[in-house]
Amino acid sequence: MSSPDRPDGDRPQVRPHCGGLAPCPHVAVIGGGPAGLIAAETLAQAGLAVTVFDAMPSVGRKFLLAGRGGLNLTHGEALEKFVSRYGARQALIAPMLERFGPDALRIWARELGIDTFIGSSGRVFPTEMKAAPLLRAWLARLRSHGVAFAVRHRWLGWVGPAPDQRLRFSTPTGERIVEADAVLLALGGGSWARLGSDGAWVPVLRGAGADVAELLPANCGFDVAGAAGPGWSAHFGERFRGQPLKSVTARCTDAGGTVHERAGECLISATGIEGGLIYALSAPLRDTLRALGAATLHLDLAPGRSPERLAAELGRPRGSRSMASHLQSQVGIKGVKAGLLRECLAKSDFDDPARLAVGIKALPLRLIATRPIDEAISTAGGVRFETLDAHLMLQACPGVFVAGEMLDWEAPTGGYLLTACFATGVAAAQGVLHWLGRDGTSTAAPSRASMQT
Repeated sequence: MSSPDRPDGDRPQVRPHCGGLAPCPHVAVIGGGPAGLIAAETLAQAGLAVTVFDAMPSVGRKFLLAGRGGLNLTHGEALEKFVSRYGARQALIAPMLERFGPDALRIWARELGIDTFIGSSGRVFPTEMKAAPLLRAWLARLRSHGVAFAVRHRWLGWVGPAPDQRLRFSTPTGERIVEADAVLLALGGGSWARLGSDGAWVPVLRGAGADVAELLPANCGFDVAGAAGPGWSAHFGERFRGQPLKSVTARCTDAGGTVHERAGECLISATGIEGGLIYALSAPLRDTLRALGAATLHLDLAPGRSPERLAAELGRPRGSRSMASHLQSQVGIKGVKAGLLRECLAKSDFDDPARLAVGIKALPLRLIATRPIDEAISTAGGVRFETLDAHLMLQACPGVFVAGEMLDWEAPTGGYLLTACFATGVAAAQGVLHWLGRDGTSTAAPSRASMQT
C-alpha cells in the first residue's frame, strides 16, 4: 500500500473519462480527516477524479489520536435518542444521520474488514480497539478507487475572488495553484492546532461572504474560582490533581433557567474540573459563562441518599473519631470527595449535620472560565447552516461545499462527534454530485478543464 505521507497529488494524474472524450470532473477535498476521507470515497465511487489535500505530513492524524485509548466510532442507542444529542441542531443533522448514521457506519467498517462491538456504556468500538488498522484499510480502498493525496498542502484560499476555481496552497516547495470543478472543505474546527485543525480557514471564508460563528471550546474543562483566586487551594490541588471523582451527579442551571443534569464521573484538573461528566454539560456551562460571567455547577457526592437520610447518619455521635473518619464510616465520603467538601464548604458547615448533608447533595463549584480552545476535544461554532443551501454548498460560493466540524454544530463525546463528521461528509459529497449533475438530476455546472498546476 502507498504511504499516506507521499503527496500523490503532486504526480501527474490520469483522469477517468465519463463515457466520452471529456474527462470526469475533478473535485478537491481539502482536509484529510474522517469527513474529508468519507467524502472522497463517496465521490470516487461515483466515478469522479478526487484529490485530498491536507496541511499535515499524513492524513487522519486526529482520527489516530482519538483511537489511542480505544476508537469510539459511534453509539449503539436508538436513533431517536442518538439524534437528540445534537441539541439545537438536531433537526438539521437528523436527515444526514438517517442517510449515514450509526448502523451504516458499522456496516462501512465491517466492509473494511473491521468488526465492531457495543460496550457496556453503549459506545461502539472496533474489536481491536485501535484506529490504525481501520485507517490503513481505508486508505488502501481509497487509492483503489483512484483517490490521490497531496499532503503538506496548506490551503490559503482562492487566486481571485471566491468562488474562483483556482485554489492556492502553500507547500514545502512554494505556492501551488490547483484548479478544480468543485471544492469540498473539511478542515475541522479549532481545537487541535498541532494536528491541523487550527481554524485558520475562518477569515478566509468570512472574506468570501460566508457567515461563520465564532469557534468556541466544546467538550472542555473549566477553571474554578478559589478562595484566594482562580483555581484550587495549593493543598487541595497538590493532593488531588488528576484524581477521578466517581459516582456523582452534576447539575447546572443555564442563563435561560433550564436545569441540566448528568450522572457519571469526572476528573480534578490543576485549575478546575474536566472529564466525561463535565464534557456532557460543557455547552450549557460555557454558554452560561458567556452570558453571565460565571456559572455554578452543583455536585451530588452521594446519589441515592436523601438529604434527610444523610443528616440522620451524620448526626450520630462520633465520639473521639475525627470528622474524616465519621464521614467515611457513616456516609462513605472519603478521599477526593472529602477533600472537595473541605475545599468548598465553610468550617461551620461541618458542625451542622443538616447543612453538611445539603453540601454533600449540592456542593457548589463556581466556574469562571473554560479552558483554552486548543485543550478542548472539539469546538462549537463554525459555518452557519443558514449560509448554506440544502446540499451544504456555500450560497456565496457556488461549487464550494462544507462538511465535518467546520459546520456550526456540537455534540458530546461518546461517538456522536465522529458519526456526525461521517454523516456530513457523505451529505456534502452527495451535494457535490447533485451540483455536478452526477446524481441523475440535470447538470448545474459543466466540467471545466483538467487540473492545472
